[in-house]
Amino acid sequence: MTAVTSTLDVREPSSSWLSKNDLKGTLLATSTFPSNEWALILGGSSGFGLATAKRLAHGGLNILIVHRDRRGAMKNIQPHFDELTAIGPAVHIWNADAISADKRSETIDSIKEAIGPDGRIRVLLHSIAFGNLKLIAPEKREERTAGANLATRLGVEPAKLTEIADELFEAGEDGLHPLTSAPVYPDSSYLDEEDFGRTILAMGTSLLGWTQELFARGLFAEDTRIFGLTSEGNEVAWRGYAAVSAAKVSLEALARSIAVEFGPHGLRCNVIQAGVTNTPALRAIPGSDQLKSQARLRNPGCRLTTPEDVAGVIFLLSHDEARWINGEVIRVDGGEHISGATR
Repeated sequence: MTAVTSTLDVREPSSSWLSKNDLKGTLLATSTFPSNEWALILGGSSGFGLATAKRLAHGGLNILIVHRDRRGAMKNIQPHFDELTAIGPAVHIWNADAISADKRSETIDSIKEAIGPDGRIRVLLHSIAFGNLKLIAPEKREERTAGANLATRLGVEPAKLTEIADELFEAGEDGLHPLTSAPVYPDSSYLDEEDFGRTILAMGTSLLGWTQELFARGLFAEDTRIFGLTSEGNEVAWRGYAAVSAAKVSLEALARSIAVEFGPHGLRCNVIQAGVTNTPALRAIPGSDQLKSQARLRNPGCRLTTPEDVAGVIFLLSHDEARWINGEVIRVDGGEHISGATR
C-alpha cells in the first residue's frame, strides 16, 4: 500500500511501559499463560501496539510483532524492540506490509515456523494506524472574535495576544485554547472514494483477512482474544477524520460479526475505545493540540489516556476470567467520554 498525501502513517515509537527489570521475576513467575501461547500484534512498533506487546511480555506471553517502518525510522524503534526481547519470553518481529494479502500469507508462513507445531496464538491485536487525514470539503472558517475583542480591551495588538496565548498554551495552559491560532488543514485536495477504501482496509477490515487465515491454518488457541482499537471519532465528527472514522466504525461492525460467527470456535473479539492519547497517530491529526487540551479539561482524571492504560486493560481481558466478554466496545478513558464538565 502506497502512502498518499496528508496520511496518518505512524512510525514513531511510544514511551516505554516499564524498564526491563521492573516486573521481571514477579509477573513472569506467576504467569497464567501456557508456554506455547503467543500474542500477535499488528502494528507493534509504536503507540498502543508497542505498549501492549511490552505489557503482555511482562505477563509471560510470547510476542509476535508485524510492523511496517522505513529503514530510517528503525534507529528510534530498535531500542524498544531490544527492550522487549530482554524482558524474557520469546519475541519474533517482521517488518512487512500487514495489509497486503500476499505479504500476510508469507508472514503467516514465517509465524507458523517460528512458533513451532505446538504454538498457538492466544491474543491478536489489530493496531494498524495508516489512514488519510484530508478534509472532505473546503473549510469555511468563522472569524474568531474573542481574542480580537480581548486585545482591544487590553490595548494590545491582537497578533501579539495570539502569540502570547500560543506560547502559554504550548507550555500547558489548556484553558487558553480558544485564544490560540486556529488549526490549519490542508486545502489542496480532498478525500475521495479511493482514500476511503485504503483507510478502511488498513485500519478496519484488514483484521478479517488475518482472522480468517490464522483460523484456517489452525493457529489460534482454544480460547483466543482478538482486539481492535477505536476512538471517540466513531461518533464525533472531527475535521480531517472522516476516513479514519469510517474505518473505526467498520472495525467495530466487523468485530461484532467475528464475535458471533467465530465465537463457537473459541474466539472472543472486543474493541477498545481509548480516550485521547498522545500517540504518533494523534499528533498526525490537524488540530491535535486542541483535542488534547479539551480532553484534559474534560477528563475527570485531569490527564490524557496513555498507551499503557490501554495495554493494561488488554492484558486483563486476555486472561481466563474475561472469557465471557465478547463483542463489546470497551471504553478506556478515565470517564472522558461521559464527562459533561470541564475544569
